[in-house]
Amino acid sequence: MDYEGYVRRKVLIGLFLLLSILLVSLYSLSRGSYHLSLQEVLEALIGNGTEAAALVVWKVRLPRIVAGLLVGGALAVAGAVMQGFLRNPLATPFTMGVSHGAMFGASLAIILGAGYAESSGRISLNNPYAVVLFAFMGAMAAVGVILLLARLRGLSPEAIILAGVAMSSLFVALTTLVQYFADELQLAAMVYWSFGDLGRATWRENAIMLLVFVPVFVYFVVRRWDLNASAAGEEVAKSVGVDVERVRLVSTFLAALITAVGVAFVGVIGFIGLIAPHAIRLVAGGDYRFLVPLSALAGALLLVTADTVARLVLAPMILPVGIVTSFLGAPAFIYLLVRLEGRR
Repeated sequence: MDYEGYVRRKVLIGLFLLLSILLVSLYSLSRGSYHLSLQEVLEALIGNGTEAAALVVWKVRLPRIVAGLLVGGALAVAGAVMQGFLRNPLATPFTMGVSHGAMFGASLAIILGAGYAESSGRISLNNPYAVVLFAFMGAMAAVGVILLLARLRGLSPEAIILAGVAMSSLFVALTTLVQYFADELQLAAMVYWSFGDLGRATWRENAIMLLVFVPVFVYFVVRRWDLNASAAGEEVAKSVGVDVERVRLVSTFLAALITAVGVAFVGVIGFIGLIAPHAIRLVAGGDYRFLVPLSALAGALLLVTADTVARLVLAPMILPVGIVTSFLGAPAFIYLLVRLEGRR
């Protein structure tokens, strides 16, 4: 295949993902306890629909879909980047303990007064910026310990994953300890938080996630050649002039940042960072020039689809989307683990 054909194939995959996102989003907007036709959805989107349709679309379903696009894209990009610079196919924000560290930070912020659960079950945030800051600090604590161990002790890729599992267990224990000292409203907020649910995101949270995600995404796209060199090996990267340590540190910081912001607002959603990048690698290869943007699209599509399933499979009951992604991700994780072991 010539170079133009190589690029054309990646562009077509991207267009297919964009079209799929559009179709799934329109279907998700139309389905639920209050059914809307496609025409009613389109009219509501351009401001010509009925008041009821506009309320359902703009106040209830569209913020949820936008949150799915942003969080799914962020988790997938973070997973792709971590797998590259750690050279480990099992590395994701979830398996590295980053998500659990962010959950601990968010829980700590809640018990300190940043949030509580209303009688309706909805989580209310008095200070979303404090929750994001605490979630980020928890995420960075998890990934910082792992990178420090990897640097000081020269951990193998498998040992790094085990260290991530250990950090996840530690932060789960710390979160449980915080919950023990919480009052009823705070405890309800923390437990509900751990499920992972896009329904708690509003336009305000979406705006914050967008402001954080866009510059991080642009950074990874700009540094795509450094990521390609790092994925090929540390010696290869150094031979072409890449400052491996700096790229790894900055990439870790930014991957933890976009993960922390997403977890802070919608809770822990596992395995998007595992499934989406590997699905893209299967159909488009591991070239980071295309892997980063295509993974973002695949993660967004996967999470919006999973959330649509979560809303409709037991309607009118709505499942937290984190449960659906865990059902999808656990078999994928085991498959990759067996495949990785088979190469040894």
